[in-house]
Amino acid sequence: MRTAATRRPRVSSADLILMADRIRTMAGEGAPTAIAVAGGVITALGDRADARDWRGPGTEVVDLGAATITPGLVDGHFHPVLGVGLTRGVDLSSVRTVEGLTAALRAAGRKPGGWLEGWGLDPNAFEGAPITHAPLVEALGPDVPVFLLLFDAHAALVSPRALELAGIGGPREFASGASVVCDADRRPTGHLLELEALDLVRVLLPRDAPADRRARLADLLRRMAACGLTAANAMDFEDDSLDLFRALEDDGDLPVRWRFAPFVMPGSGRDGLDAVIAQQRLAGRRWRVEGAKFMIDGTIDGGTAWLDEPDTHGESTACFWPDPGEYTAAVTVLNRHGVPVVTHAIGDAGIRYVLDTYAGLPRTSAVPHRVEHLETMPTELVGRFAELDVTAGMQPTHCTGHLRADHRDNWSTRLGKSRADRAFRARDLRDQGARLALGSDWPIAPFDPREIIAAARLRRPPGAAGVEPVLPGQALTARMALEGYTTEAAAAAGLAGTSGRLLPGYRADLAAFGLDPLTAGPDEFAESPVLLTVVDGRIAHSPTGGR
Repeated sequence: MRTAATRRPRVSSADLILMADRIRTMAGEGAPTAIAVAGGVITALGDRADARDWRGPGTEVVDLGAATITPGLVDGHFHPVLGVGLTRGVDLSSVRTVEGLTAALRAAGRKPGGWLEGWGLDPNAFEGAPITHAPLVEALGPDVPVFLLLFDAHAALVSPRALELAGIGGPREFASGASVVCDADRRPTGHLLELEALDLVRVLLPRDAPADRRARLADLLRRMAACGLTAANAMDFEDDSLDLFRALEDDGDLPVRWRFAPFVMPGSGRDGLDAVIAQQRLAGRRWRVEGAKFMIDGTIDGGTAWLDEPDTHGESTACFWPDPGEYTAAVTVLNRHGVPVVTHAIGDAGIRYVLDTYAGLPRTSAVPHRVEHLETMPTELVGRFAELDVTAGMQPTHCTGHLRADHRDNWSTRLGKSRADRAFRARDLRDQGARLALGSDWPIAPFDPREIIAAARLRRPPGAAGVEPVLPGQALTARMALEGYTTEAAAAAGLAGTSGRLLPGYRADLAAFGLDPLTAGPDEFAESPVLLTVVDGRIAHSPTGGR
């Protein structure tokens, strides 16, 4: 039935008409069952009867029946190009014990003279024991060079042969909080923490051929669209990102829109900042550089976060920037040039310092600054996000995939109960008026938004009803979780007036699901079929093929 809110006057013929039993506009008005698109924007909403007035000789009409159409989903934190390089070799994300690690490496097989790589290893597999290369030697012997990236990509485990090839025979000094972990006799254990230490070995790894990287990136984007994603925020723009995305657009339109924020690392200096400012002019048809990415600390699991008080190992007490004032100075320069800033901040001291820095900046961009991860945070900081109009970015599966309700995981034991009890405070942020964008941080965690939306509601992995939720009081409602991928994501990008809702004049980025994300149970929605994904008014994914 047409309503005053949804009925539209006759419009010129549509390029595409979609019909479904439910269309969630996220605008709080009407109950349309048909939507018209022309020129990449939504031109009309109404019911199935209205659709007759929108048709022209070239209109494509798709009736999805009992499906639910929502705005296209936007991942708030992604590493597409970096991730293509990090997800090489053996996928270790399902390894739960040292014995399982040994078995996985044996199954991968020895490669004399070549490197064995792996990724996604959870430190919880060591069950609180020191992380050393002993399982690597047991599985493969001492002569195979091995590089295994831990799940957070801030740490690695390497074999004795890899240490030898890199010339690492003892502790090293780094400008940042990186370290080569050594035993009591100052012998490296194989555990490397943070980027400077990882790069000592990573520079020795064989490089992928450009054609292979391009093919893997193209496949990644197709798989993202197949999950209902229409856009994502890339938190880096390094290496060959520009070449890869230009090459993909030479072949046709991207199935996912992208916003890139190049890294700014300690020691970048004014030349590095000027380069990031210059990159803000780069754009393609469905991608653009808009922002800059900083890190104020590392990770709690690796002991490199920045906490007000040391963790139970006596670690996590330092800023990622040797002089935090240089971070503030760099952010100030970029803000003066209208560049929105994203900062990785995991520990309470890091979050506080970033918010204090943002508080001293005048607003120079339509895109608000943001803070990512926010893993442990005292109550006095929660309200500052709304007060300062700073976006909070959070990845729910970082919590549900690696934390346990009984605090017997590595993350929680490092923090102790009081700090672990304030983990991933998603609901508190929303209840206090903060803008909360959700995402995956792929390849740190899988990117399927259906599973992440479910995890945000459940505070446990979807499909694991027997697992006790982690701080269930921090669960989001179904609408809040969907907003984290739609309206909140659009506002975080300064696009609240053109994206994130299904209204005339808004971008025609849509997703269609077999189940309604607002009424289906979260476990069920995590497995909902994706029936259609539309970007810029064109079908980017359909199980039966699309244009």
